[in-house]
Amino acid sequence: MSAWIKMLSDAEADDDLLDALSLARTPHGTVDNVMRVHSLRPNTMRGHVILYRAALHDEANSLPTWLQETISSYVSILNDCPYSLANHWANARHLIGDDARADAIEAALQADAPEQAFEGAELALLRYARKLTRAPGEMTEADVTVMRDAGLDDGQILEANQIIGYFNYVNRLLNGLGVTTEGDVVGYYAKADEA
Repeated sequence: MSAWIKMLSDAEADDDLLDALSLARTPHGTVDNVMRVHSLRPNTMRGHVILYRAALHDEANSLPTWLQETISSYVSILNDCPYSLANHWANARHLIGDDARADAIEAALQADAPEQAFEGAELALLRYARKLTRAPGEMTEADVTVMRDAGLDDGQILEANQIIGYFNYVNRLLNGLGVTTEGDVVGYYAKADEA
């Protein structure tokens, strides 16, 4: 466990925290530092878990999962958040399933030039992600219209908006408290035996 503030272990947890930790457990059975950093305030851990799963792992989402993870990674690059980037780019790379394509996407995102790897609706989403992350006060209805004109429906636009908003929140949480991946199993799709 690694952060600039105290994080309680399972052994130190009272019943309220144990309940929140149970909710926050990954498919590997662990609690990542992104959630454990809330251990001094279990209610914020609960809220964070619910928001995360609603934004990124909801079965109702219709954007491809690899694209959701790619948007997450791009926002994390824009915010210089190594924790979220490590986890969500591992997820995106896994879901893309093509190393050459993943390498090209990663290079384009790192260069802040998504147009080098994307076009159409995907590019519109990434441009929206950049503007909402870097200049939220400058957003206009035209930013949504561009995505709709590229073929996205309003539900997909909302999905992207929530993913972008969530990652702007969590990137600031992680960077502001010095949370690292030390002790975590990096990536949602990591093999359980790595836990």
